[in-house]
Amino acid sequence: MAIRGEFSSRIGFVLAAAGSAVGLGNIWGFPTKVASNGGAAFVLVYLLLAFVLAYPVLMAELIIGRHSRSNMVDALGRISGNFVGRAVGLWGCVTVSLILAFYAIVGGGMLVHFADAAVNLVGMQAASEWLLT
Repeated sequence: MAIRGEFSSRIGFVLAAAGSAVGLGNIWGFPTKVASNGGAAFVLVYLLLAFVLAYPVLMAELIIGRHSRSNMVDALGRISGNFVGRAVGLWGCVTVSLILAFYAIVGGGMLVHFADAAVNLVGMQAASEWLLT
């Protein structure tokens, strides 16, 4: 059996979990939703739902991962004992891959706009027009 890497400190795990949980959607969407949907009332409902729904799922994933010490397809297949668990794990892999593809597109767009702003700053408008085409 191959030896798997583990976090060397608790703070490393907490930071990795927080970065995974936050994501770009919350960074972009949260201030907009707060401003347009009632401010503090929205924040209260958001935090309540985050703890009521997301925290139990996070704990379940951690327990399953620690118990099985395998990838998510094999772990869910072992727990369920049938093909449905493996299919759910496979669907999770597909979902994560699609999210990663979306982040790559967003990151590429951010780089193009950053480069466009830098080119405009130094006064090369012809290069800027080429960059955005």
